[in-house]
Amino acid sequence: MTLHMLDTNIATDVIKGRSPEVADRLSSLDPGGVCVSAITRAELMYGLIRLPRGHKLHLGVRQFLKTLNVVPWDADASDFYAEIRHQATTDKQPVGEMDMMIAAHSLSLAAILVTNNSRHYSGIVAPLILETWVSAETD
Repeated sequence: MTLHMLDTNIATDVIKGRSPEVADRLSSLDPGGVCVSAITRAELMYGLIRLPRGHKLHLGVRQFLKTLNVVPWDADASDFYAEIRHQATTDKQPVGEMDMMIAAHSLSLAAILVTNNSRHYSGIVAPLILETWVSAETD
């Protein structure tokens, strides 16, 4: 079974119901074959802390995280991160810290990384497999 890891941007699209394309694609997959990184969970939880307690996203994020496997960060992901960060700094390619960590996690699991903004990962030379599930990328 192919594993698909959703990055934070695409997870946010799912939670907010922004894209029927993404919802259709997600519903066509075996739920056991879709996950998010613990890094994505951290970003989503940070977003909630910044919102008032009664905001509708609190429920949406928590329900989303209950439906998907949240994969813990491990030593293999750390090793891939070190390689990606070294390559990015050596080549002076701007890549966000969290994006590097999510990409490393995806690589460590041999997962397809699903995003709605492949530009975030364009500076990564590692054999990252990206899929974009929206017809027009967003930021």
